[in-house]
Amino acid sequence: MTSFDAIVIGAGHNGLAAATRLAKGGRKVLVLEAANAPGGATRGREFAPGFRSAGLAHLVNRLDADVARDIGLDLAGGALLPTTVLDGSGKAVTLHGAYGESIDGVSADEAAAFAALRKKLVFQAGILKRFLRRPPPQIGAISLGDLSTLAGAGLGLLRKGRGEGRDFLRMLLMNVADVADEYLADDRLKGLLAFDATLGIHLGPRSPTSLLGLYYRLTGEAAGKTGGQVVPAGGMASIAPAFVRAAEKAGVTIRCSAPVGRILADRGRASGVVMRDGTEITAPVVVSAIHPQTTFLHLVDPAESGTGFVRSVKNVRSHGNVAKLDLALDRVPDFAGPEARNGRIVLVCSMEQVETAFNPAKYGEFSPDPVMEITLPSLADPSLAPSGGCTLSALVQYAPYRLKAGWEAGKPAFLKIVLDTLERHAPGISRSIVAADLMTPVDIEAEYNLPGGHWHHGELQADQLLVNRPTGAASGYATPIEGLYLASAGAHPGGGISGLPGWNAARHILSGGKP
Repeated sequence: MTSFDAIVIGAGHNGLAAATRLAKGGRKVLVLEAANAPGGATRGREFAPGFRSAGLAHLVNRLDADVARDIGLDLAGGALLPTTVLDGSGKAVTLHGAYGESIDGVSADEAAAFAALRKKLVFQAGILKRFLRRPPPQIGAISLGDLSTLAGAGLGLLRKGRGEGRDFLRMLLMNVADVADEYLADDRLKGLLAFDATLGIHLGPRSPTSLLGLYYRLTGEAAGKTGGQVVPAGGMASIAPAFVRAAEKAGVTIRCSAPVGRILADRGRASGVVMRDGTEITAPVVVSAIHPQTTFLHLVDPAESGTGFVRSVKNVRSHGNVAKLDLALDRVPDFAGPEARNGRIVLVCSMEQVETAFNPAKYGEFSPDPVMEITLPSLADPSLAPSGGCTLSALVQYAPYRLKAGWEAGKPAFLKIVLDTLERHAPGISRSIVAADLMTPVDIEAEYNLPGGHWHHGELQADQLLVNRPTGAASGYATPIEGLYLASAGAHPGGGISGLPGWNAARHILSGGKP
């Protein structure tokens, strides 16, 4: 007799989305989380006395509206954030609305050129977006739903005319640098596109297929706007509690400080889990909302999934190259005025700077001139800092997981480079630093149980997307082990705070495996 209808391993937002959808579908669901609190990478932590970080992510640009509505997510929305691009010249470019619906700081001709490029990219990303809310098509087993999605994508192209169709096919696997060069002249705008296309991905702007990263960003939306980005009312720390409330309201049981030691499987069929303390919990469905490599290399007996499958999982590229900086400050820093402080700040000079920053990472070295994205989280959530204080969050690239010199020796040197960069853009900030906490990919791996410190649970590159995410034999949420499913960012459609991998996986289970 089973204790539960389904066990979900991992209480990150995808695990909670999967559990909630399953529970709303009538299943009795247990979520097991190794950490002492739910939330996964959205779990906050105190990094200095009185100063807290809200987690790895510091803004939302991919939370799927259908997921939020279906699971009953009571997450209060926020206003669209502007993006301010600073190149050190004192002349900022500011994008307003959803990914630059209007722009300040460039010529009228450049603004018109960006508008034309934005329109094209949003349309093309919309074609790809059709494939995100369902399992990817299975080679050799195309369903009616797959054909409908493919037909809809084709009709969308046809309605735009042959020229747009040819342009989509031409641009799909291009690099972002060549596309930006076709349309734009302003180095700051080119640098922004390069940064956004490659953030969290081991590519430079001139790497083949790097435009896919920008498409991926533009398949998301916030505040009902494609390409929009927000910080929810109450700040990023409100995200994990909102997912927990939705799960508990649906009847999900959540247990924290409950690490799974092994997934029970016999003759190709999962039947539950064994906790690290030896306790067995049985269920006919086990949903792994943690990294696929952790699932199959540590929790499942390799004999159950097969040598070839285990080899393919080992070969998933999942080495992060972004560092996360949290600063505790005794005052609000001055980044080009109030609008910049309350939005997203990107420190980048040009496309060439991003490419040059990427080059050392190819050889296991960090960039001596990094590019970064900054927010000031405590302005949206004052509870993150003491009165009068401020927190700064920055995503810094490139910082390779496998640093040639080792991060124990390399971290102080890289931190100095990052702080010197901040000082150039916000003079005086170094004097207001109370504490600095730099998490390299190695630290991210340890803190959040993310192999390789990669927040997407695997590279978002052409060979690790759709029918190949995480591998061909497990691309549709089901795995070679009957009753065991994948639901983390390592599954289709990938990372970001979207909820789609978990939600899609749960719907797939409830449908009996029918696409």
